[in-house]
Amino acid sequence: MRTRRAALAVTAVSLVLSLAACGQSGEGGSKEGKKDPKDATIGIAMPTKSSERWIADGDNMVAQFKKLGYKTDLQYGENDVAQQVAQIENMITKGVDVLVVASIDGKALSDVLQQAADQNIKVIAYDRLILGTKNVDYYASFDNEKVGVLQAEYLVDKLGLKDGSEKGPFNIELFAGSPDDNNTRYFFDGAWKTLKPYIDKKQLVVRSKQDRLEQITTLGWDGGAAQKRMDNLLTKAYSSERVDAVLSPYDGISIGILSSLKSDSYGTTSKPYPLVTGQDAEVASVKSIIAGRQTMTVYKDIRLLAERAVQMADAVLNDKKPEVNDEKTYDNEAKVVPAYLLKPVGVDKSNYQKELVESGYLKASDLK
Repeated sequence: MRTRRAALAVTAVSLVLSLAACGQSGEGGSKEGKKDPKDATIGIAMPTKSSERWIADGDNMVAQFKKLGYKTDLQYGENDVAQQVAQIENMITKGVDVLVVASIDGKALSDVLQQAADQNIKVIAYDRLILGTKNVDYYASFDNEKVGVLQAEYLVDKLGLKDGSEKGPFNIELFAGSPDDNNTRYFFDGAWKTLKPYIDKKQLVVRSKQDRLEQITTLGWDGGAAQKRMDNLLTKAYSSERVDAVLSPYDGISIGILSSLKSDSYGTTSKPYPLVTGQDAEVASVKSIIAGRQTMTVYKDIRLLAERAVQMADAVLNDKKPEVNDEKTYDNEAKVVPAYLLKPVGVDKSNYQKELVESGYLKASDLK
């Protein structure tokens, strides 16, 4: 009998302790089984290592997450959509707590992000908006339409078309980014609304007549593809004319355009290079600007972008609402994604030293 009473007493104590443990949540603590945010892992999916900016984006985020005590899993999809999807699936399987994704194809991630949602994994779209899914929680980027405005305004200014000038006509050709990148549309929309009034007045002439977005995109943002297209434009539309300006959305594309122009004898005293825009302030293009080939680039301080994405992820992991400054613009066809937008800056030969070198973004030795 004593043995039976002792056994019952042990059982009762065990039950009480078990119930207490299930409901325990001491002040400042969390329920048993909930992961400490500092034990969390952040999955970072970047599109490619073929662009130096994406390498810097990944490295910047890893360093900043590490400083806060988080672990990271950084993967590059090398512009292969299936590979990026597989990498994200693997991150989900391994149990990451937040995903930061710069998509290769903004419309190709709906299924894999549903898997993330099923595991309660928050998703931050990085620089490129992810489309067609409600399973995107936040978006960190720059004011992408402003990028196009800065590029186009620069051309208008340097051609002397502002303030009611009747100068012209000047020949211009238009290039856009990859059709599977949502930012392409924003860049082009900003540029087009700035250039169109001058095109309508015949002060700017697109001799190729290729001025619709679907005619001028560059798959994969590939400089080689841009070079081939520029070759074709020069052959078909410029046998007796010269190009005065080229709207290029990205430095890698600009390099291809300039290679084509050089092959057509541009870059000489009698046939100088046209105005050529760009974006991302990549080292090769900044050197090109200094040398008088590419004319300008749009500088986006990706250190600040990485910092913003890290702050968003840290807030989510601590059950806080990340700071945003735009809750109206970025409709991904399934929802309006809350966003934080940073300001881009136009850079040319006159201000690269201040904006890029003195800010520490690039080293002076990089540009020799």
